Amino acid sequence: MSEDTCSQSRRLAILTISDAGSRGERKDESGDTISEMMAGLGYVEFRREMVPDEPDSICGKLRTWCDGGEVDVVLTTGGTGLGPRDVTPEATRSVIDYEIPGIPEAIRVRTASRTRMAVLSRAVAGMRNGCLVINLPGSPRGVREALEVAGPVIGHAIDIARGRSGHPRH
Repeated sequence: MSEDTCSQSRRLAILTISDAGSRGERKDESGDTISEMMAGLGYVEFRREMVPDEPDSICGKLRTWCDGGEVDVVLTTGGTGLGPRDVTPEATRSVIDYEIPGIPEAIRVRTASRTRMAVLSRAVAGMRNGCLVINLPGSPRGVREALEVAGPVIGHAIDIARGRSGHPRH
């Protein structure tokens, strides 16, 4: 487990936003990628679901998971682009207590050197009730690249937001 995480396992929720996936027409490869990468950082998949690109479905799941006290971080995948059904950022903003703009900014900057279209991402990150929420891209490759950037700071962000930690050791 990395230095920025507690000795206890962190509880992870994965929310995949996909119209086709929610109808059973597409496998959740992005969710699988999140699960695999986060397990490598010491996180335990505690909740996982797939919902359509509908604000009420997204908001409802985020509220339930963040307010239930059972998960430390919710990672969403999908719905962060420019399409008319891409509503994940708006839904996330409507339920978080405050944004953490540095996380998606760092992801966009770092991944743009590999994927020019990364600058078109509208992903957001924020806290709700001590639970960290981060929007990730909807492709396995995009998830992998984003978590290479964000993964190492997630535990520290949770600790700070919950008043459990000061500055990391360097």
